[in-house]
Amino acid sequence: MELTIEKLIYGGDGLARLPGDERGRGKAVLLPFVLEGERVEAALAEEKPGFARARVERVLEASPQRVAPACPYFTQCGGCHYQHAGYEQQVAVKAAILRETLRRTAKLELPGEIQVHPSPPWSYRNRTRLRVQAQPFALGYYRMGSHRLLAVEQCPISSPLINRALAALWELGRAQRLGGGLQEVEIFADAEDRKLALEFHAAAEAELPKALAQDVAAVLPEAATLALVRGSDPGRPEILLGEGALTYATRRASYRVSAGSFFQTNRYLTDELLELVTAERSGTTALDLYAGVGLFATALAQAFERVLAVESAAPAYADLKHNVPAQVKCFHATTQEYLERKTRSAAGLVVVDPPRAGLGERVVRLLGRLAAPRLTYVSCDPATLSRDLRGLLELGFRVEQVHLVDLFPQSFHIESVLHLAR
Repeated sequence: MELTIEKLIYGGDGLARLPGDERGRGKAVLLPFVLEGERVEAALAEEKPGFARARVERVLEASPQRVAPACPYFTQCGGCHYQHAGYEQQVAVKAAILRETLRRTAKLELPGEIQVHPSPPWSYRNRTRLRVQAQPFALGYYRMGSHRLLAVEQCPISSPLINRALAALWELGRAQRLGGGLQEVEIFADAEDRKLALEFHAAAEAELPKALAQDVAAVLPEAATLALVRGSDPGRPEILLGEGALTYATRRASYRVSAGSFFQTNRYLTDELLELVTAERSGTTALDLYAGVGLFATALAQAFERVLAVESAAPAYADLKHNVPAQVKCFHATTQEYLERKTRSAAGLVVVDPPRAGLGERVVRLLGRLAAPRLTYVSCDPATLSRDLRGLLELGFRVEQVHLVDLFPQSFHIESVLHLAR
């Protein structure tokens, strides 16, 4: 069948429609790797009551924004979705999706433009996580839309040093020097792309080569530390090389990031994100929820007399306490646990940077009880952001600024920063 793509939607797909009838417009059809306005020949892949999925057999009329993908694994690998679009078009698509999602779910009509902060579109990732196959050895990502391994030997969105590590690990794996017990490998590069932290994940009972750390260090001298996580408990890594942590420098401060701790993954935009969240903010007390290793709390401490930082994950909480200055008070708790204990607060600014699931209804209500005049929301998912924002608007907040910080070029993921006040 022939379809015309109406627009791109969150998740990376394009939206087209089957022919309508007397009852109304036709069923929605979702297709990957297309662009707005394109006419394609497609084959139906799956049909459900509310929509259908299809795959493109041939592009009959291409968008002028279509470009040749830079990665040989594109359309097979599940990591990238927009390599067939020029970068300016990618950012424009994300801004349109963010605006529409805010309008549809939060009922928010933005009065002005979304302020866009672009990234260099390649080599930007400072962290990646890969699956490991023992026999025959392979290292790679999941195939698009599946949990099947796609072997990869390069990743153009990852930093040069991460690609160097990929080559070194392939060398060790082909020589059978990694053993057969590894399940996943996480690679994290510092800000200068000179040192690496490796995190190996293995089954609890796996037997790994005794010389594993020495072999890794021999082929990859940039490896500053190697941690081994057995089973499903990331809070108890075994340190095989180095001290189990990497130092990540920003313009504001340096941060210890240990195995199992989260840190921002775009090596080009970390400083810009940090300034966007914390610059021109000052006062007596700031509250940093979902604080991680203290990226925002440390910077806020330079302008606020007191900062309260809340983090629930044990590895990140340990790094948080190590990284922050004396005027930051740290709390090891979930955001909900902390807010349920602290029903009132003198905080003039609240910063929230929740995981993809967002804040949730309970946390939104608790934030409303704090009576803080300003709130900055850092989001990695426009759907959960809009859901939470609807509740915050009902509590009297208004949106002053919306920023799109493109931390994930070539993918559909959207990072945004919203400044709210009441």
